[in-house]
Amino acid sequence: MAVDTTPAAPSHPEGGDSGGEAVRPLLSGAPAEEEGEEEELDVRYAPYARRDAYGVMGRGPLSPAQVARLVLAAAFLLPLRLVAGVFLVVAYYLVCRICTLFVDGLEEGRPRLQGWRREAVLRAGRGLSRAMLFVFGFYWIPMSDRSVPNAEDVHQDQSAELERPGAIVSNHVSYVDVLYHMSASSPSFVAKNSVSKLPLIGLISKCLGCIFVQRESKGSDSKGVSGAVTERVQEVSQDNNSPMVLLFPEGTTTNGDYLLPFKTGAFLARAPVQPVILRYPYKRFSPAWDSMDGARHVFLLLCQVANYIEVVHLPIYYPSEQEKDDPRLYANNVRKLLAIEGNLTLSNLGLAEKRVYHAALNGNSPRALHQKDD
Repeated sequence: MAVDTTPAAPSHPEGGDSGGEAVRPLLSGAPAEEEGEEEELDVRYAPYARRDAYGVMGRGPLSPAQVARLVLAAAFLLPLRLVAGVFLVVAYYLVCRICTLFVDGLEEGRPRLQGWRREAVLRAGRGLSRAMLFVFGFYWIPMSDRSVPNAEDVHQDQSAELERPGAIVSNHVSYVDVLYHMSASSPSFVAKNSVSKLPLIGLISKCLGCIFVQRESKGSDSKGVSGAVTERVQEVSQDNNSPMVLLFPEGTTTNGDYLLPFKTGAFLARAPVQPVILRYPYKRFSPAWDSMDGARHVFLLLCQVANYIEVVHLPIYYPSEQEKDDPRLYANNVRKLLAIEGNLTLSNLGLAEKRVYHAALNGNSPRALHQKDD
């Protein structure tokens, strides 16, 4: 584990392309007199800098061989994957539709599924999510399971009766993270209220027990969101029939080599958490969704024949009494554990800095944006 308290250049991602063209200076198309500022940005915003063969924001120059490969994939592989992906989403929607017939609570956003209905939704969700990952090119997923704690790793005052974890806590690299966690445990998520109204996805998210929040409304501030998350995590830790909540404490994605500061929402409930580490080795295109628009990222991801993900399940983390009384300490200790076990670099940056970086990539002045953000 490394601690990035001052700007430092990121290490080359595991599995990265060894060729020189995979590493380019930030904003490589800018005039030469701006190279100093470009290098400064590359270092300052290292957790969000892309270093794959497609360059910054996926718009870098490509060799003729890369262009030919991309054209062939777009002509043959992309349509097949899109059709298969839509089919899987529709199939899961139909399962959810059948399982919610004559069930109360659907309009309120959380149908109470029990018995065969709940089992069908969970099994279908895991199976179809794994199928979706296969369609996206994640054919093999190596997993290291360290989820069984040793007796000495559990606090003495908790060894007699181990409480069920209320949340899965994971580093956040890509939207693919959600698909993996669905295939592994079908957890519930925190989502914007508008998601509940989307065609197909809306019903699916309700059946998964998602926590819907109105982030864009001033009336739903961070305290309200944290309160909803805390209430659900407490419910899960006390009820074996409630799906665990998947939380990404960083609040945004990185390039996979760094770990941003954790928000405390996942730790306010004083309940144990299940830490999980995700890594995405790559050769040409990185599945990390760090500094690229969504449509371009999906296009390049689906045009890559094979994608890779590695998963480490750590032992359930049982907080000490001191950590229960100090959510910030609890969050920081879990963050350090993930960084050590995942060989990730700790960074002090956050979502505000990521927005500044994105603006700079699009030609806006990072200095002006810093002043505006302050």
